[in-house]
Amino acid sequence: MKSSFRWFAPAPWRAAAVFLCVTGLLPVRMPADVGLPEKAPAALGFSAARLERVPALLRRETGAGRYAGAVWFVARDGGVVSHGAVGFRDVATRTAMTEDTAFHIFSMTKLITTVTALTLIEEGRIALDDPVERFLPALAKRQVLAGGTADAPVLEPAAGPITIRHLLTQTSGLPYDIFADGPLRTIWQRADLWRSPTLGDFVARVATLPLAHQPGARWTYGVNTDLLGAVIEAVTGQDLETAMRERVLGPLGMTHTTFRPDAGLRSRLATIHHRTPAGTLEPDVAWTQLGSTAFPSGGGGLVSTLHDYARFAQMLLDGGELDGVRILGRKTVELMTSNQIAHLPPGGPWTPPGFGFGVRVQPSDAHTAKALGSPGAFGWDGAVSTYVSMDPKERVLLIVLLQHAPYNEDGIFEKFTDTAYQALEK
Repeated sequence: MKSSFRWFAPAPWRAAAVFLCVTGLLPVRMPADVGLPEKAPAALGFSAARLERVPALLRRETGAGRYAGAVWFVARDGGVVSHGAVGFRDVATRTAMTEDTAFHIFSMTKLITTVTALTLIEEGRIALDDPVERFLPALAKRQVLAGGTADAPVLEPAAGPITIRHLLTQTSGLPYDIFADGPLRTIWQRADLWRSPTLGDFVARVATLPLAHQPGARWTYGVNTDLLGAVIEAVTGQDLETAMRERVLGPLGMTHTTFRPDAGLRSRLATIHHRTPAGTLEPDVAWTQLGSTAFPSGGGGLVSTLHDYARFAQMLLDGGELDGVRILGRKTVELMTSNQIAHLPPGGPWTPPGFGFGVRVQPSDAHTAKALGSPGAFGWDGAVSTYVSMDPKERVLLIVLLQHAPYNEDGIFEKFTDTAYQALEK
């Protein structure tokens, strides 16, 4: 492996540099292709000196033991201006983090599942307002929790069916149990969805559960994209990964993105850590188990790498095309990245200020922004601290991947975003 700084120092300094790289205190780069062309920061409007604040931030955070390790990626106009790796893939073994490390990306899976579904819309095989029960009959005649207890719930019929649009916008009323309240949380937890042996069994279990609210009434983060994966399987007659690989992963050259990593990819998988009360880092067993469901979870089951995901994200930022390969039409991406929930009442604390199809969208009202950026920027996160943001106005792509619970502890996403944007000069 090579450090990301130049190797012209005298021998004693080179030896010191090797030590720092092995101990995770300096960024580490693998000699592998980064997947997109590298450009000088000044050529793309960045201050090279100010851009060094990005690796400095991540070195500082990992060096202090707050996080095990991280990889990052900053690009503009399709040119990579900063990328690297710091810290450790695994703290116990002191294995260095590298840019070819594999990550459980959890909910960043949703973007890939969403794009796969949108290709079916473009082919006229499904439509936004199609009832989901047309493809998944078990989801017909939905009930909404109106009161009562977990053992004696009071239910009322849904006013209408759940649609493809509801799944894409997280407005179906089908929650994640951890975001449900009161009796609804208990009811959903009892279903033990994530131990389903197959995607079909997952759908069958969801079909027994009440909705949090009427379909389309508000934004509720939940199992919508997992059900979208089941719709993709029903329409294509393929398993979800095959459909993804034919329509998205294969054309983009994303060879290290999968629900079922082989032995080689597993050997590069970063350990998910959390901080103990004493402030040390240890493996997080619960999140590791959730990252390995028996069925392909379209909402959170993919493993990927920094440069695989960067190609996918750059495709979206470029309006659906990369390297001459078109995945989605330009108008499809425009609709995907437009705010679909502006007409809805305010949701709970997890509701983003704007949301399109599978992505958060930054509205024009600046008071909702948590970090530097632009109106229209879009992206999403993963539960163990993975983050992607695409900014059409500035043509900037940002990715930072950690494996850390709880999600975004200490606001690491905002700090990373701020250090990247402050380097823009033109």
